[in-house]
Amino acid sequence: MLGLDKLLGMFSSDMAIDLGTANTLVYVKGRGVILSEPSVVAYHVKDGQKKVLAVGEDAKLMLGRTPGSIEAIRPMREGVIADFDTAEAMIKEFIRKVHKRSTFSKPKVIVCVPHGATPVEKRAIRQSVLSAGARKAGLISEPIAAAIGAGMPITDPTGNMVVDIGGGTTEVAVLSLGDIVYARSVRVGGDRMDEAIINYLRRQQNLLVGESTAERIKTSIGTARMPDDGRGSSMQIRGRDLLNGVPKETEISQAQVAEALSEPVQAICEAVMTALESTPPDLAADIVDRGVMLTGGGALLGDLDLALREQTGLAVSIADESLNCVALGTGKALEYEKQLRHAIDYDS
Repeated sequence: MLGLDKLLGMFSSDMAIDLGTANTLVYVKGRGVILSEPSVVAYHVKDGQKKVLAVGEDAKLMLGRTPGSIEAIRPMREGVIADFDTAEAMIKEFIRKVHKRSTFSKPKVIVCVPHGATPVEKRAIRQSVLSAGARKAGLISEPIAAAIGAGMPITDPTGNMVVDIGGGTTEVAVLSLGDIVYARSVRVGGDRMDEAIINYLRRQQNLLVGESTAERIKTSIGTARMPDDGRGSSMQIRGRDLLNGVPKETEISQAQVAEALSEPVQAICEAVMTALESTPPDLAADIVDRGVMLTGGGALLGDLDLALREQTGLAVSIADESLNCVALGTGKALEYEKQLRHAIDYDS
């Protein structure tokens, strides 16, 4: 069997997968990030039998708009697998998309997991990658991958602080000598921000909006602090009026979004503060010198770096390709496996 696996391994390109709550990215050795799609699977249900209908971009368009016979599921919640079979189907489909041919491929796969994932959650991720057709599955901690992807010198004996804000979790970590000195994973991310917007509109304007509308508000005019003129730009949104049950259109301003997002933003700031309090003094001195690096999709929220700077007094910078950081870092771990051997965990 081992010989056969080795042989099949020669036919397949090894890959790194960033299994995110919102998006899954696939990095192929030697080719870079070649697939970035939403982590959504749509099933067609007939007589209790589920058949995969669409995966990724096509399935995301169906979220919240499906008839009774179709289910659109997000298998990842808060950075870990919530629906095992669906996640496996999704990984299988993505591996197939990348490989074009499916019969002879047995790639080696490295997946990143949130630092706070329990052994059971890690095993679920490993199992689903193996049963999706990988010959070997390695796990790397998300903060390490994010820091490598952002181009931070994590192998040096100096302190580096990285804050990775994903869809389901925010990982705050202090790294030195290629490993984690302190890390904390809070279950606040892009999804929590969407929820905050939905709840705010329900409370303040008696308007019920769906997740996709909330996400659109967040990406268009989302901001982490009050606009200077007290209002900022605004956009038209549509939803259902809760008072008389009819669809209606209304306007939401940046100031309102900032108010809605104040709680999740505060949770992220607090996680950063807690991490700074728990950092050894010499590393803390390095962080004052170097500042904090923001990565992940949540780092793109308007003025989040300024809000963090006001709270901590440190220099806060946003990584160049913040959306792809974790995938690029996991991919680099694949390319330079020998140097980063201690960070990749192949068995548990």
